[in-house]
Amino acid sequence: MNQLKNVAFIGNSLPRRCGIATFTTDLQHAVSKSPAHVATAIVAMTDHGHVYDYPPEVRLSIADENRDDYIRAADVLNSGNFDVACLQHEFGIFGGEDGEHIVALLSRLKMPVVTTLHTVLAEPSSGQRRVLNKIIDLSDKLVVMAEKGRTLLSEVYHVPADKIEVVPHGIPDMPFSEPAVAKAGLGFDGRSVILTFGLLSPNKGIEVMIDAMPLILESRPDAVYVILGATHPNLVRDQGEAYRESLVTRVNDLGIEDSVVLLDRFVDKATLLEFISMCDVYATPYLNAGQMTSGTLAYSFGLGKAVVSTPYWHARELLAKGRGVLVPFGDATAIGREIASLLTDDGRRDAMRRRAYQISRPMTWQKTAERYIALFSLVAFQNPARQLAAPTTDGRRKAPALPEPQLGYFMSMCDDTGLFQHAVYSVPDRLHGYCVDDNARALLLSVALNEPGERLLPETLASCFASFVQHAWNPEKKHFRNFMGFDRRWLEDKGSEDSHGRTLWALGECARSDATPSRRAWAASLFAQALPTVEGFGSPRAWAFALLGLDGYCATSPQDMFAHQIRSTLADRLVDIFHRVERTGWIWFEESLSYDNARLSEALITTGLSTERPDYVAVGVKSLRWLITVQTSPAGLFRPIGTDGFADRTGEVKLFDQQPLEATATIAACHAAWRVGHDITWKEEAAKAFAWFLGSNDLLLSVVDLETGSCRDGLHPTRLNENRGGESVVCYLLGLVEFRKLSRASGHPSTLAPLRALTA
Repeated sequence: MNQLKNVAFIGNSLPRRCGIATFTTDLQHAVSKSPAHVATAIVAMTDHGHVYDYPPEVRLSIADENRDDYIRAADVLNSGNFDVACLQHEFGIFGGEDGEHIVALLSRLKMPVVTTLHTVLAEPSSGQRRVLNKIIDLSDKLVVMAEKGRTLLSEVYHVPADKIEVVPHGIPDMPFSEPAVAKAGLGFDGRSVILTFGLLSPNKGIEVMIDAMPLILESRPDAVYVILGATHPNLVRDQGEAYRESLVTRVNDLGIEDSVVLLDRFVDKATLLEFISMCDVYATPYLNAGQMTSGTLAYSFGLGKAVVSTPYWHARELLAKGRGVLVPFGDATAIGREIASLLTDDGRRDAMRRRAYQISRPMTWQKTAERYIALFSLVAFQNPARQLAAPTTDGRRKAPALPEPQLGYFMSMCDDTGLFQHAVYSVPDRLHGYCVDDNARALLLSVALNEPGERLLPETLASCFASFVQHAWNPEKKHFRNFMGFDRRWLEDKGSEDSHGRTLWALGECARSDATPSRRAWAASLFAQALPTVEGFGSPRAWAFALLGLDGYCATSPQDMFAHQIRSTLADRLVDIFHRVERTGWIWFEESLSYDNARLSEALITTGLSTERPDYVAVGVKSLRWLITVQTSPAGLFRPIGTDGFADRTGEVKLFDQQPLEATATIAACHAAWRVGHDITWKEEAAKAFAWFLGSNDLLLSVVDLETGSCRDGLHPTRLNENRGGESVVCYLLGLVEFRKLSRASGHPSTLAPLRALTA
């Protein structure tokens, strides 16, 4: 059974002073402390001009107006083996027009997203609607804290009912207690205490409550109104403390200085709970009817307090049926009258307190965490849209379901040195020893299996492949060696440009996504040593492989300016040769097609997405679209470029031999193209390429053995190549894992429509 292991929370975080920061931190703590043993981390939003001393659970922070930070955060999350990302959304905390920068992060995530909407606007501006619609589309589930939120999402934003969950705001699990002890400790012994807490701003209605105090004092001369909270940082930034000073002036004008206490403090949770414990009545005189959630209301209600509130949406639901008292907006007389009544009627006030406490028990943070964990598990593992069940294709038969990776044969092709190059049938062939090409691919596979939903390779194997790559590095030549005999002696001082580039690719991905922090650091260090050599290379494939590695490396080493420069140089070279070679009917980078062709397109698309260079993306997509047409048979099946002379612009495309390498490269390139605009056509093309392994090919023969995971070396004109070497098996597994990743991301997980020809 799948078990939730790792969750990332995206939102504000303490010690930033705001309600979203408190909520995000409380929820993260509750999930991390649950019996489910879920590891958690926070991606914290940092407002302009501020620096916070974040706690260790904050994995990284985002400067709210820096769009590059959002993209970097997506890369870090994608490499962090997270099962789910949980976004805390509120207008005003994300950068860009109407907070659009957060879309740059969400659109790049490779794991499911659960978004908690702290505000749902009934009448959004066109920009707010546009941004929220994008967030809705990119989220697997939406959480609101009141039924009104569900109604608005359905009626205003047309969100399907099964995508919305209502989970009330969490509360601390505190025993029911009388106020007297806390009053004595805080210096309010013998007073009837009314409390409002939270960041001060004009929409909180504090003025109305101050105006109500003279009426309350007529009935309870001992009453004191405690206003606990710092002024909202945004208000301080724009106006200083003018608002707080206006409240003090108001108090002085009414002559109630001894009955109103303004405490300019942002307190920790323990102190806050003490203040709530001491109050007799809690007041939320907010002026905004559309307020969907209020953490201050939830906390006070959950600690068993008599609450008097204006009827904003959250209060209207929580305090209904006598669980609290609702008064009209801006009506000082009404709120004064109701609070005075409660303070002079101990029996009514006590009954209301006990009712609130009893009803709020399902809202404790422990219960809230349980509901979120169940929701996270649903989207990560049980959502029908992410299952591997295949739908019917022709009304009679079912298309084959997407296989699980079987690693038995792959592991049999390895020893304590690394992955063997070749096999005689399914028997490892020691005669040809090993090569860094195949072991770099094997290292890529070990990293790819670190994705959520996959099973990790044994640590000894992952370490073995890394060790092979390390040993391949020749520091004197500044090159990786490629071929090694079975006796562990290198057969050369340096390998080809392509093998060097492919090894950099593996190191870059390892630096970003390996399961082991130490190995990630090793990979980044070796990558940096080996990168400068690439600058002198002339092979477009070596450039492409290096670019794929740079995508991973630059995500984890943004400070390496040389790497960023090399990335631009290599991408520019690919674009330049494309424009120089492209002709009508030949939309490619070279005068011929050879091997691993789709990697050139993939490298430009991936680089363009990461660096926000639409010109790179455009060339990558254009070249891939043409390559797909060349690699499609008249029957509509994937037909890779044959190795028997390959193809050039003056002759026919060679049909054979067909090798697994090409299918794997095409799957990955189509995945990259899908990320550009989520065009389902790219998913379909990737499915065709993957189906080649399973028999949707020119011979209608399966290239793989699904039970063992072995993969034949390819297709001859009339038969399968029954040898099953290292390159073939690792390419099949890489293609499978890549397609599974695309399936999870696209939400259409297992339809292999190209196999229809086999099942009819």
